[in-house]
Amino acid sequence: MRVWALWCLVVLALVGTGTARADVKMSGSFVADSACPATQAIKSGKNPGDVSTQAGQSYQLLAGNKDEPTHYLIQVPGADPERRWVKINCGHVTGGSASATPAPAGQNKSSQPASGKPEYVFALSWQPAFCETKASKPECKAQSPNEFDASHFTLHGLWPQPNGNFYCQVSAGDKANDNPAHWGDLPPVDLDANTRAELNQVMPGTASKLERHEWIKHGTCYGKSQQEYFSDALNLMRAVNASPVRDLFTKNIGKQLTSDQIRDAFDQAFGKGAGDRVRVSCLVDPSSGRRLIGELTLGLSGSIGPDSKLADLLIASAPTGKAGCPKGTVDAIGFQ
Repeated sequence: MRVWALWCLVVLALVGTGTARADVKMSGSFVADSACPATQAIKSGKNPGDVSTQAGQSYQLLAGNKDEPTHYLIQVPGADPERRWVKINCGHVTGGSASATPAPAGQNKSSQPASGKPEYVFALSWQPAFCETKASKPECKAQSPNEFDASHFTLHGLWPQPNGNFYCQVSAGDKANDNPAHWGDLPPVDLDANTRAELNQVMPGTASKLERHEWIKHGTCYGKSQQEYFSDALNLMRAVNASPVRDLFTKNIGKQLTSDQIRDAFDQAFGKGAGDRVRVSCLVDPSSGRRLIGELTLGLSGSIGPDSKLADLLIASAPTGKAGCPKGTVDAIGFQ
C-alpha cells in the first residue's frame, strides 16, 4: 500500500511540473503582433537572456502545448536555447496548422462557432520577399525582372475557416505526402488549359507543386471542384492586382510601407472598412536582417463564386483586429 501511494505521488509530481505534457506538433509561421516574453518553460516562466518576440517578425512554429493550445513553441534565432514558448495571444499563425484560440472545455475544435470570424482567409504573397528565405526553390531560382511576380501579388491560398478545417476526406497516404519534399507525389490538380496557364503565372509555387498542397489541405474543405476552387481564387487575385493596393506596392519597391498605409489602400480600393480585414505579415531576410513584407491575409465572408466582388466579401467579414507587422520593406525581385 505504501509503494502504491508513493507511485501516485510521483505521477502527480510529474503532471504538476509539466513533464507529462504531450506537445502537439504544428507547422507554419508564428507572426508576433507585439513584444512578448519568449520563455524556456511555461509554468516557471524561466527566460534565459530575457528574450522577447519582436512585433511584426515571423518565427518558425514548432508545436503547441496541447490540442487546444494556450502557448506556441517557436524557434527564436540567436536565443540560447532557441526553442521558446509564447502565449498564443501574442501574435497569429500563417500558413500552418494551429488553433487561433482555445476551445471551451469539452468542445471540439471543428465545432467552434464561426460567429464574428471570417469564413475564409485569402493569402497573398509578395514573391520577391518570400524568395529571399527560400532561394533553393525552383520558382525562386527562375526569378526575373520581366516576370509577373516582380510587380504583382501572387497567390498563396484560399483557406476555409475556422483554422483547423483541413484535409476533408483525404487519405492517410496523401496527408503523409503533404510536405514540400513530397508535394510531387500528391495527385495532380485537374484544371482547364486557360485556368492552368493563369495559375502557373499567378502562383509561381506551382513549380514546386504548391497547388497540389493547397488543394489537399484546404481545397478539399471548400465544397467545390478543383476547377471552381482555383477559378474563384484567381478571380479574387485579379481584383487585388488591378487595385490601388498593387499600385502602392509597385511604387514603393525598395522602400518601406506601414500597415496603416496598406490598410488605407484597401479602404481606397474596396470601400471604407476593408482595410480592417487585412493583416500584414513580415519576414526577416537572413542575409541582411531586413524586415520584408512577405504576405497579406484577408478575412472574407459570404458566398464566393465567379461573380463575387472582393469588396463585398471583405466588408461582410469581421475585422481582424491588429494589423500585424507595423512596417516592412517592399522587396525587389532577385536576391538582395
